[in-house]
Amino acid sequence: MATQTLKTESGEEDAEDRMTLILAAEARAEAPLPEAVSAAILAGDSVLKALRVWRGMTQVQLAEAAGIGQGYLSELEARAKTGSSETLTKLAHCLDVQKGRLV
Repeated sequence: MATQTLKTESGEEDAEDRMTLILAAEARAEAPLPEAVSAAILAGDSVLKALRVWRGMTQVQLAEAAGIGQGYLSELEARAKTGSSETLTKLAHCLDVQKGRLV
């Protein structure tokens, strides 16, 4: 596999972190996350929050679509709670991603 060199505004370390995410996705036979999502994760956001923002949804919109409370979604995004398998499945469906992305 050819190594890609990615340059970001934050420098080489962020590029290496992004490459790690890309290689991990490839190892799982998944498409890499969009760069905006990866950047948000590297900046400290949860995967759930990064995907929600990337999809252009508010917490209220995603919570309603998934049939959960907005406060509960906030706790999931803050990593204060982990969420049941059923909840993660619903969220993944609403975000149009594989459930494994949220685990």
